[in-house]
Amino acid sequence: MLFYNADLYNLVNLEILVLVPSPLHSKTNTMKHQILLNALILAISFFPIHHLRGQTFTTPSIDGVPITYEVHGKGALALIFVHGWSCDRSYWKGQLEPFSHRYKVVAIDLAGHGASGIERKNYTIESFGADVATVVKKLNLQQVILIGHSMGGDVIAGAARQLPRDRIEGLVMVETYNKLGAGRTPKQVEAFIAKFRTDFKDSVHSFVHSMFSSNADTALVERVANDMASAPPAIALSGLESAFSYSREITKTLLEIKLPVTAINSGNAPTDTASMQRYGVQVVVMHGLGHFLMMEDPKQFNDVLEGVIEKMTK
Repeated sequence: MLFYNADLYNLVNLEILVLVPSPLHSKTNTMKHQILLNALILAISFFPIHHLRGQTFTTPSIDGVPITYEVHGKGALALIFVHGWSCDRSYWKGQLEPFSHRYKVVAIDLAGHGASGIERKNYTIESFGADVATVVKKLNLQQVILIGHSMGGDVIAGAARQLPRDRIEGLVMVETYNKLGAGRTPKQVEAFIAKFRTDFKDSVHSFVHSMFSSNADTALVERVANDMASAPPAIALSGLESAFSYSREITKTLLEIKLPVTAINSGNAPTDTASMQRYGVQVVVMHGLGHFLMMEDPKQFNDVLEGVIEKMTK
């Protein structure tokens, strides 16, 4: 029996007349067309499935908010990619296809972001962590590495608290912390957020521009700035306050989960490696790049991440 896959068929871009012959076609030609179609589909079916586009799904989080995620590739080990504050899963575009060659790859839109629901009242690291844990459980993933960018690093730590430890190979925090310790005080958090409350869009634009290196691609900088500035302010401010406040909780969380953790940081700001290692976090620094490492130089970032994955799974 020939296995028909609609995605495989779409790749050949055949004309409709091949599938539905007109009355003008002879029976012989129709048979030839059908044989040709079957041969092409069969040939294409030998190409690895991971070259096809991923599938998108939605599932309710623990509080009922719909969470959208996409799945690429296959494999025993699943890489779970979690975006940062006021971003979405598309920020991992440069990683999804390359890593799907060897692993199952899952990219998630947290609640209030991307295509996920916005019904939540308070957007916290704990509730974002539940979004990630929900997807991992929904897919029944037994071996995962959680990868989070910026705020997403806190989120994956929160998710690890809500998942069986034996399912998690490790955590990769991308540009989340360059120093661990006491964290920001409530007063410091409020002082930082106050400017966003006053003028959200301009403050986001300034914030984003400060996170890129001077030689960053201008189009990329503007795309990210405009994208993040378009976030609903109420959702963004709720998430930002929780993320900045979580700096007081992260050390406790890391000691609790007792999992391998690696930080991939840019050289844009110095990393206090000693303070990171004190809580079991290994550090890899990528120089010449800014906060959005995976977008600024996907190839270099992917090579670094692959090395981290190999060490965690030895």
